[in-house]
Amino acid sequence: MFFTRHQGLTYGCFSNLSACPGVFHAFFTRLDHRSQTVPAETDFSTEDSTRQNRTRAARCTGADDLVFLSQIHGTTVSVISSPADFHEAVATPPKADAIISGLAGAGLSVRTADCQAVLLHDPVRRAAAAIHSGWRGSVADIIGQCIQTMKQRFGTDPADLVAGIGPSLGPCCAEFVHYETEIPEKFWKYKDDQHRFDFWQISTDQLRAAGVRESQIELSHICTRCNPRLFFSFRGEKATRRMAAVIGLKKEENRTQYE
Repeated sequence: MFFTRHQGLTYGCFSNLSACPGVFHAFFTRLDHRSQTVPAETDFSTEDSTRQNRTRAARCTGADDLVFLSQIHGTTVSVISSPADFHEAVATPPKADAIISGLAGAGLSVRTADCQAVLLHDPVRRAAAAIHSGWRGSVADIIGQCIQTMKQRFGTDPADLVAGIGPSLGPCCAEFVHYETEIPEKFWKYKDDQHRFDFWQISTDQLRAAGVRESQIELSHICTRCNPRLFFSFRGEKATRRMAAVIGLKKEENRTQYE
């Protein structure tokens, strides 16, 4: 992952997704450089803060607008199939933890602060997906559910998918004291002797199990709790502020403008 700045916002991009000419994406940090004198942060946690930042975030990526989800830590997948679906979802965020679309210009967005944002692109069938994967979503395999929906609705071959796993709580900090009652035993192999889980590896393995090629998976290897200057962290700050991760298909006229 590398970082860049546009519209006063600092955001990360994956090398593998950046090499795909038909898709835009960004993982926004908490940094806001609109003013050198007034402290500001890029927060997407509330309706008001999202409204203030969504236009700038859309301009960064070239999206017409951004669809956010009402995230419920489940396995529901929302599909945007038409412009009408898109406009409805912008106005009323779907209750889901993953969103897929083949509609050019639609920015698919998830909010995170320690949870993983997993971004997917199918360059063959022309589809993109954004997944919010907290620990509950991980153990329920929201990643596998999203890919299965892409297969059913878009004819996606998982071997064609390009995937990025964004900054999130790393194996250095993902301690679960009550893991025996929270996390199924089949995931305990991802735990160290201090009850810290490697959810990065869990997501990588779930992508591979769903048919994504390991060579097409990029992991940021950045822990949000360990990097408070760049990222909000619920574990680190006990705050409700959120970053946004965005992905979508470029319109033909934007394929070179925003690369």
